[in-house]
Amino acid sequence: MSKPLPALTSDVEAEAFVDGADLTGYDLSAMVPHSFEFAPKTAQVNMRFPEPLLAAVKAHAARNGISYQRFIRQALEAALRQAGQP
Repeated sequence: MSKPLPALTSDVEAEAFVDGADLTGYDLSAMVPHSFEFAPKTAQVNMRFPEPLLAAVKAHAARNGISYQRFIRQALEAALRQAGQP
């Protein structure tokens, strides 16, 4: 039986837990990748989308709790990773 992950309230607690924990006993199936956006957004792109595509993008982003601009950036980053680009 899998153990639930403990509630960690700070980076220090999380680092201490990961440093000493055997994670094989925990159910990690609900975890999802998360990227942190630290780089400043200095360039701008203006694109035209078919309305149904933009509506689908906005709906998908809303379901995931992110802005549609961030979703588009993540999709582009994923496509570049898949193509072997940095």
